[in-house]
Amino acid sequence: MDLSTGINPHSYPLFELPATALTRLPEAGQLRELAEIAAGAYGAPSAAHVAAAPGTQILLPRVASLVRPGKALVLGPTYAEHARAAAIAGHAVAEISDFDALAEADLAVLVNPNNPDGRVIEKARLLKLAARLRAKGGLLVVDEAFMDVGPIEHSLAEDVGEGGIVVLRSFGKFFGLAGVRLGFALADPLTAERLDAQLGPWAVAGPALEYGIRALSDTAWQNDMRQRLAQDAGRLDALLRRFDVPVAGGISLFRYLSFAEASSLFSALGSNGVLVRHFAERPQVLRVGLPGDEADWQRLDDALAAWAQNQRERA
Repeated sequence: MDLSTGINPHSYPLFELPATALTRLPEAGQLRELAEIAAGAYGAPSAAHVAAAPGTQILLPRVASLVRPGKALVLGPTYAEHARAAAIAGHAVAEISDFDALAEADLAVLVNPNNPDGRVIEKARLLKLAARLRAKGGLLVVDEAFMDVGPIEHSLAEDVGEGGIVVLRSFGKFFGLAGVRLGFALADPLTAERLDAQLGPWAVAGPALEYGIRALSDTAWQNDMRQRLAQDAGRLDALLRRFDVPVAGGISLFRYLSFAEASSLFSALGSNGVLVRHFAERPQVLRVGLPGDEADWQRLDDALAAWAQNQRERA
């Protein structure tokens, strides 16, 4: 049972694709429709501010290349691919823990809400940082991969038109369809056009267009799912508390654990076939995703009980 990913275990309902999604090249009209729907769903000013891609992963080095190679700072600890992508783009990269120090960068990157601890940086602070970077020709990149279940009032999606800001949004995590490979960069129109040109025609596959258009339009499903995930996260909190496992943070798609026995718990869960995210450089930290059904909840319960019993016997 894989609880390591932070991907919604309750995926958007699968549906029968039209044959043309597989037998014809993706149509430009569908891509424009997707951009319009994504702009509305994410709060971007217009479709002209949206560049669609086959997942945000492929966007990372392209976004990092929007500024000439210089000093890239990534607010950590966080998703490691941002630093790697910035290095690919030619930047000298460092991961830092001080938000204010990001102003010294040519390229500043942060994840909001953060992966893996759920940290949120307030919008006012982000806009102030963006203004400082923009004044010197720098760029602020905010990865909002988990903002679908985050505090939307701190999203910068509506502010990208000011320039000097790129917001990344991931489709697969919230909708539980990581294999679709769909993501978006929200930016000023010139930057969005530049990213589109780099990706080239037909970058987003026909099936991804179909799923993106339908799922991003389905606000009823999205609202219901946010409530369901919040309830599941509360249930996970209660389960972990029952076995004296402290929750240090997270969002409704995952919980962040930071405690001395984390390595012991990781090993015990693994020996019972339950995989959670462990961080070799921070052995006291775990990230735990949500079980998908009652059988999975019981399996996690049993694995935690076995670990707790072993802890008591060793005490």
